[in-house]
Amino acid sequence: MRQFLRDKRGVTPVLSNVLLMVVAVAAMSLAASATYVITDNMQQIMGERVIAEDVWFTVDGISIYLRNIGKVPISVLSVYVNSSSQSFTALNVEVEEHGWLNVTYSWVSNRLYKINVVTTRGVKIMDYYNTPP
Repeated sequence: MRQFLRDKRGVTPVLSNVLLMVVAVAAMSLAASATYVITDNMQQIMGERVIAEDVWFTVDGISIYLRNIGKVPISVLSVYVNSSSQSFTALNVEVEEHGWLNVTYSWVSNRLYKINVVTTRGVKIMDYYNTPP
């Protein structure tokens, strides 16, 4: 029995195999967690769809009529007119709802404006609009 306890030849390979299995299981659980987080976030982003149905140039600024055609509520994070950030009234649009986004901007007649609306999840609605004469 004493000779069996003194024989250390098989201990190192067993410990290295156990350690290798622990590392492999830990790496796979991290990969599975990361995959779940990434796919859940992408599913929310892909579920967010919004369209600008109408744009009005008014005395007070620009009014944009947004419709949520996605699967999740949207919230407007920022509005850019000709690549410069503008102030606007906060807008949250529920699923299959719509609303007016009012942007404070002094526009000029007969000009082309690039309007970019960005939601909190990063979806962008961008187009060019001509102002009335």
